[in-house]
Amino acid sequence: MKKILSYLFSTAVLLFSGAAFAEDSELVVFDWGGYEDPGFFQAYIDKYGDAPTYSFFSDEEEAFQKVRAGFRADLGHPCSQSVVKWRNAGIIVPIDTSRLSNWDKVMPEFANMEGWNVDGKQWAVPIDWGATALTYNTEEVSAEEASSLYVFADPKFQDRVSLVDNVDDAYALGFLAVGVRDWNKATDADFDKASAFLRDVHKNVRTYHADGAEGSALMASGEILLEWTWNEVAATLGWDGLPVAMNRDTKEGSSTWVCGYTMMKDAPGSEQKAYDFLDAWLADSSAEYIVTEWGYGHSNGKVMAAIGEENGFGSLDSYAANTLWQSPTSPALREKMIKEWELIKSGF
Repeated sequence: MKKILSYLFSTAVLLFSGAAFAEDSELVVFDWGGYEDPGFFQAYIDKYGDAPTYSFFSDEEEAFQKVRAGFRADLGHPCSQSVVKWRNAGIIVPIDTSRLSNWDKVMPEFANMEGWNVDGKQWAVPIDWGATALTYNTEEVSAEEASSLYVFADPKFQDRVSLVDNVDDAYALGFLAVGVRDWNKATDADFDKASAFLRDVHKNVRTYHADGAEGSALMASGEILLEWTWNEVAATLGWDGLPVAMNRDTKEGSSTWVCGYTMMKDAPGSEQKAYDFLDAWLADSSAEYIVTEWGYGHSNGKVMAAIGEENGFGSLDSYAANTLWQSPTSPALREKMIKEWELIKSGF
């Protein structure tokens, strides 16, 4: 596990420089930074002798706009709130699950999520899941302070806060802070209150991080004491003995998400390699790796039944209870969130 921190730092350096991993040119994967870790798809490397070519995005809106502008990849990696939008935009195609030998290991509650299986067609292969929650330095921030999301706006922590730069995660934080756990039921007044809270938090933000690698680097340096971020930051730093913990049970709660791979329309590479890559991700070894080395859950029911509980994961229903579930939003709400989030980050 100690190797994870150095891997995250090297990944962060590559992302900051705008680099992408160019390996097997017959398979292009459009992905979050860090997911190029070969431990996730070792069976693919064993078969083809190389990793895919990767191009990275920092959030799904950026990825969506890039694809709409003409960027071509074989596979994309959107999350629960974006698959419907990608399908409705016509940028993805259905997946033939009969070509996946490990498909029967996928838990039905993941495979049949809203918008992922429509009229018998599978539009995304569920892979990873977890939380976005308050993560803090346990030596510098007390348990009482870390019991509420309002600590992010406490002037005491000016310049010691970082939020993951993702519009869905940001508004999950904002809505939770004002008492909304279903953003599809939020009123205009709720949206305004959530935005106001994010503006208060912005006063304390030193920097927004693009992914878990950057978030981990910031927390490890001691520069940042509080983050709104994903499981891997607390998991990997905690395994390395650093005083960092995640609190999913603040007074206001946390957020739950599921992500997966989609087949992109007009894919430039090998369809067979795309299916082999997906199958490698669904393998038991890959599921064990993401749980024990990255701190995320996996859609492989066999593996989660064996090791999920001891690693902080029960069923999806139990994990998502009393959280804001990142479900698909209406196009109107999502556009409002995107526009307002850009203004907030710019100080307006």
